[in-house]
Amino acid sequence: MTTLFKEENIVLNASLKSQEEAIEQAGKILVEQGYVTPDYINAMKKREEITTTFMGNFVAIPHGTDEAKTEVLSSGLSFLQVPDGVEFKGETVKLVIGIAGKDGEHLELLSQIAIVCSEMENVEKLVAATSEREIIQIFEDADV
Repeated sequence: MTTLFKEENIVLNASLKSQEEAIEQAGKILVEQGYVTPDYINAMKKREEITTTFMGNFVAIPHGTDEAKTEVLSSGLSFLQVPDGVEFKGETVKLVIGIAGKDGEHLELLSQIAIVCSEMENVEKLVAATSEREIIQIFEDADV
């Protein structure tokens, strides 16, 4: 599987105080890498108000609302590793994966992430990873 994670889209050992800060950080990477406009971050926050993006297994996948599709310039991902965890509506999250999909590509991205993160062993490896390359390798090895 070719992964959309690039080393510059990954933050190791992030220390986040809140769900809002986690979404802002994940969104900021998407903006800096040219995947989305700055308005997309507000759409990510709005999405979280509608329904949590917590997926279980310490993973949250914040993304924008359907109305924010016009803010997506190209498909991309951001990855925040939060070993100490951050709370998402009462749930502890250790991996925050920001997602922006152009033309429905986010569904394929979500499915690949879900498959990898549905195995607790993979989640533990991602939380313990000490390099960006190691995180990319875990997704590549998953053979999704």
